[in-house]
This record gives sequence, structure tokens and C-alpha cells, in this order.
Amino acid sequence: MDGGRIDYREAMRDLTDVRYETADHTATITIDRPERMNAFRGKTVDELIHAFKTAWSDPTVGTIILTGAGDRAFCAGGDVKERAETGGYGDTEWGTFEIERLHRIIRDVPKPVIAAVNGIAIGGGHVLHVLADLTIAAPHARFGQSGPRVGSFDAGFGSAYLARVIGEKRARELWFRCRLIDAEQALDWGLVNEIAPDGELAATAQAWADDINRHSPTALRFLKHSFNADTDHLSGLSHLAFDGLDLYSHTDEAGEGAAAFAEKREPDFRRFRR
Repeated sequence: MDGGRIDYREAMRDLTDVRYETADHTATITIDRPERMNAFRGKTVDELIHAFKTAWSDPTVGTIILTGAGDRAFCAGGDVKERAETGGYGDTEWGTFEIERLHRIIRDVPKPVIAAVNGIAIGGGHVLHVLADLTIAAPHARFGQSGPRVGSFDAGFGSAYLARVIGEKRARELWFRCRLIDAEQALDWGLVNEIAPDGELAATAQAWADDINRHSPTALRFLKHSFNADTDHLSGLSHLAFDGLDLYSHTDEAGEGAAAFAEKREPDFRRFRR
């Protein structure tokens, strides 16, 4: 504290899984687990929530950029390897895995969120970029879902809102086939806004943020709330979906998906068909 003002950078100094930086009225939040393809565990989600809340409350921040460390992955979703090893996503501040809360804060923060996708955005990582207001992709970025292959699913915003963004048929294709699409196809589908020139992802995302930061913050806040209003009813579906996922994650069927991923083999779900 200095003269009654909060030092927001000081408040973020103890982060381990996430980096938080501010410059030119933009907060950049970086998932910093490149050794795990920026997959998130419970602590990662806690830190992302803190980072977004810090950006929300900082009056000098007008726009938020979400990205991943390195150039291999934006985010590979939940840390399936840790889930296979421990049966969960590790200790958390509140004792619960707060991914649904993170989804809400990305939508509710009254500042535009730009996802800068620097590699693979898959599974829960794909959901994070879909929830962002805008997406800028590196030329080598790839997008898709993996839940049904690794014993998981997102039957809330990750599927229903995705269908609003790219259409029912394409959303079902991503979820049912679990195959990645490249940046060009994602652009064609309306899943991303722009493909940055090679090596210029961060600069392109910052240029978009600079454009946005020239505009009225009050107008932007009301516009974001207006865009969200049409799909906010999906939050009820999201609650239902995550409650179901919590029950499903303790079944042998879900365990087979996680185990197969950790063992680098194809899962065998045949015995679970009825």
C-alpha cells in the first residue's frame, strides 16, 4: 500500500502458475506451466481468478490479454496427468476446483478480454479462448476438444456457447470427433478474429488492445454486458453440467480416459457401452 492506493503488481508477486503484467493500460495474464503445455491444476485456476479480479479492480487497466507461456500451447485444458496420478487437480484455496468460477469471471469482467492463442488450445483451454471476447491466433495455433477421449466434458458454456459462436454442426464436430483444426480453418469458422503474422502474436494482440483502450470504458462495459445477456441463461446449464461432471469424474469410465492419457495409449471405452 502507498498513500491508500493498492500496488496491484505487489499483490500478484506470489504467483507460481500464472504471470501478471501491466503495460499501456493492458493487463497480460500468462498461464506459466509450459512443461505441462500450460494445462491447469487447481492452483492455476485459483491464480487465474486472482489475476482477473486484480485486472477488474485496477482502474488503470482497460483491456486484458490471456495467453500461455512458450510457443507450444495456449492451454491444454485440465492437467489430466495429475488427475490420473492423484485422482484430482490438487489443493486449492477454497477446497474446490473453481473452473466454473473462472468461466464466469472471464464473461463478467467489465473489460474486453483478448485470447492470444500461441499454440494448442484444447479441452478446457479451448473453452477459455471461446469465452474470451476476441481471439488472435498464431499461424501454428490449433483448436479443438478432447473431453470424450480423456473422460471429461463441458456441457455448459464450452459446448452450448461454442455452438452460438460457430454453429451447431461445427460445435458437435469438434466435441464428437475430438480432432484439432488449424488456425486458417478456425478463422474460416469464425472461431478466431485474426491470424497474426508469424512471430507477431503478442504485438498484434497488444495493437488490438491499444485500439480498444482509446474508447470509452463505460461504453465498452455496457456493450460487453449486452453481448453476454443473450447467453447468460447458459450459466444455469453450466451449473448442472459441472455438477454432473463432478459425479462422472469419480467413475471407472472417466478414470479410463485419464489413465489412457497418462499411459499414452488409446482408451478402451467398450465395456461402458450399454
